[in-house]
Amino acid sequence: MESGVAINSDGTADKVPLIAHVIYRLDVGGLENGLVNIINELPAGKFRHAIICLTDYTDYHKKIRPQVTLVALHKQPGHDIGLYWRLFKTIRQLRPDIIHTRNLSALEAQVPAWLAGVKRRLHSLHGWDMSDLHGENRNYIRFYQLIGRLIHCYIPLSNDLENYLVEKVGVKSGKITKICNGVDTARFSPCKERHKAHFPDNFCPEGAVVIGTVGRLETVKDHLMLVNAFIELLVKYPELKQQARLVLVGDGSMRAAIETRLVEAEVEQLVWLTGSRSDVPQLLQAFDIFALPSRAEGISNTLLEAMATGLPAVATDVGGNAQLVVEGETGFITTRENPAELADKLYLYLSEPALIKQHAASARRRAEQQFSLQYMVSQYQGVYERLLDN
Repeated sequence: MESGVAINSDGTADKVPLIAHVIYRLDVGGLENGLVNIINELPAGKFRHAIICLTDYTDYHKKIRPQVTLVALHKQPGHDIGLYWRLFKTIRQLRPDIIHTRNLSALEAQVPAWLAGVKRRLHSLHGWDMSDLHGENRNYIRFYQLIGRLIHCYIPLSNDLENYLVEKVGVKSGKITKICNGVDTARFSPCKERHKAHFPDNFCPEGAVVIGTVGRLETVKDHLMLVNAFIELLVKYPELKQQARLVLVGDGSMRAAIETRLVEAEVEQLVWLTGSRSDVPQLLQAFDIFALPSRAEGISNTLLEAMATGLPAVATDVGGNAQLVVEGETGFITTRENPAELADKLYLYLSEPALIKQHAASARRRAEQQFSLQYMVSQYQGVYERLLDN
């Protein structure tokens, strides 16, 4: 455990309120990226922070700028009864002013937090569990209803998550504050000339149009559907093999299946699987079109980053995607798990280059005006301050 308690010159502990954030694992991901942004951007000295990982954390924690308390509880697979005792002891030791759990995987931490005497308890919903992509699992709903009695405030990130809480779980609207993710529009911004210098040699010929996506190569993100849409596009319009290129930024368990499919279709030379990268802003600047083929989302950080970079987007109609993409103005919304429809929307851009520029400018403008990082952080600060005042 790394101590985050500030000590004054007289040896007493600082009275700055401590927020304990409970997550399943601190690794590369949208939820984790949002947490890091909140901690980094909240006013210095206003709050202290601890991150309790039910399993473990990776080097991703190095992105956090302020000093934080970082705890890994090493949850065992299945029902690890000892986890609750470890949680209780950790929370009693930290004595946080606010406990902030995120998503279903961390909801159970609300019980030991209550038993440990934490008086202000907050829960965020960032997206759906892979085993419950549409919020229909009755056991999960009952679990939320049971634990919900201990929670003072909920933060859903999208309209569908808010509707889930109100309509299915039965949470009163007065306990809900919807906060969409925000994006750093300075870090993610357009460049005057989209250049292909970041790509492998001979990958992008003159005049190439690059379709790109960023995300973990996992089933819920459905990159295989995007690959199938790309293949279908080339089968239907074989002349595009000279122009169209696909880039998948990220890594995960679906990589082998994706590579096999590309080889089967004999298009592996037209697709680049980058693996995990630390230069995502620069890679986004080299794309022409952004695609998000997910089966489920909350409010997608990568979609916001693409918008801020000035990229038109084709995204599936899941989670908050339709809140971000304005149909026919900043991009297109398609049915999930529908490669044919996705291929048709991509073709609209490939056949009309002027449309790419038009939607790109609108996407950048929308990101700046409605989804700034500063606005998101100010909303979280408001929630924390209201809880502390009660």
